Amino acid sequence: MKKFIEEFKEFALKGNVMDMAVGVIIGAAFGNIITALTENVINPLIGCIGNPEVKGFVIPLIKGQEINLGALITAIINFLLMALVLFIVIKAMNKAMTVGKKKEEEEAPTTKKCPYCKSEIDIAATKCPHCTSDLEE
Repeated sequence: MKKFIEEFKEFALKGNVMDMAVGVIIGAAFGNIITALTENVINPLIGCIGNPEVKGFVIPLIKGQEINLGALITAIINFLLMALVLFIVIKAMNKAMTVGKKKEEEEAPTTKKCPYCKSEIDIAATKCPHCTSDLEE
């Protein structure tokens, strides 16, 4: 039992597990911000067009049941806003991660010119494939 507890402690305190936990907490808080934005800003703007409250889009059924289209519309808007923000953040992070790598790749040449026939050849070539001259390294 003691070994099990130590293994769990080692697993739970790894960096990637802690990072994931922080991400989930921040994601939940961000979800609340998106929900507030949708319900307090976007829904009233939609309400200016027609129904004063998006949550008021309800289709009554028999025996007091109803289909709440307003809640569905709110959930869809929340999802689209969350997906858009995540897309923008991930795209920015990917761009920031590749900025330094592109410069390194551009600086390292992959080809060279043969000193005899002036053809473009691979940087690691020791013999020119065009004129068959032996190349100095």
